[in-house]
Amino acid sequence: MENTSLRAIDAIQEAQKIAFAPFVFQATVSLRKLGVFSLIFDRRKKGGITLEALSKELSVSAYGLGVLLEIAESSDIVNKDDLGNFELTTTGYFLNYNETVNVNINFTNEVCYKGLFHLNDAIKTGKPEGLKELGNWNTIYEGLSQLNPEIKKSWFEFDHHYSDAVFSEAQKIVFRSHPQTIFDIGGNTGKFAISSCKYNEDVSIKIIDLPGQLNVALANVKKEGFENRVSGYEIDWLKADPKIPTGADTIWMCQFLDCFSEDEILKILTTCVNSMPDETELLIMETFTDRQRFDNAKFILEATSLYFTVMANGNSKMYPAQVFLRLIEEAGLVLKEDIGVGEYHTILVCKKK
Repeated sequence: MENTSLRAIDAIQEAQKIAFAPFVFQATVSLRKLGVFSLIFDRRKKGGITLEALSKELSVSAYGLGVLLEIAESSDIVNKDDLGNFELTTTGYFLNYNETVNVNINFTNEVCYKGLFHLNDAIKTGKPEGLKELGNWNTIYEGLSQLNPEIKKSWFEFDHHYSDAVFSEAQKIVFRSHPQTIFDIGGNTGKFAISSCKYNEDVSIKIIDLPGQLNVALANVKKEGFENRVSGYEIDWLKADPKIPTGADTIWMCQFLDCFSEDEILKILTTCVNSMPDETELLIMETFTDRQRFDNAKFILEATSLYFTVMANGNSKMYPAQVFLRLIEEAGLVLKEDIGVGEYHTILVCKKK
């Protein structure tokens, strides 16, 4: 066995935490939903709050709250003093109040939790075997517009959380070449198209996406009054010979290519190259696993890869940058710039060879 600095007693403790991790997770979800964390935090200046007081104020049995708080205390989520008063630890505070943690918990619980039971089958078959827990589709993208409202809300909040914050910084790069026509590939709900129309009053956007998502995006565009500047083009990238129109000054892909396998990414990039004149820029914005400053960001991305495996499509993941750099070269593109934006993202600026 490989030597490590972790003592056996500590190692078995870590192993037991993994063995019962779903119990801790669901207890945390319950404590959040019941308002226990919020009430404990509200009473912090009074030295905390007892189990009996929590039970009375929340109208939940002391037994039920007790079993939740016991595992939370063992997991260093809450502390209990000698008088029986509970307080949040720093971990407990982040579990209840940190925006990124909140988005991740809801995504895991609403979108992925039931489906993750089928992970082993997905690994063996290369198909998103857990998706059956949400609906009868080949990929989750086919069913996004049909998801249960709470599940849909959690999915889009997760997706948008890791892109919306960098749009303004990214648009400075997108618009520095003064594009008149942008193809937004994988336009999702139309957020980038709408914000680009607000950013530049002359640009026209063509959103290229699956029919269901395209309808949602164009409806959102119309609500914002930009239907004269934003159009749509339906496509299924998994078909044998996909094609896109010509005429783009800039082709934009934000957190899109990670939704595909390496072979599919190459097909998408090659399709784009075939539509591009020499002066067109192709911009890829992604969160690469090998370009994260903090270990927790890398961990989140690697966990997201398992979502792709079991829920989304069965064959994609969050990639290291080196994979994309190789595929860009193979597709007939040349990398002109490699730009870090925000806390997590990289923009790869490409042109035709």
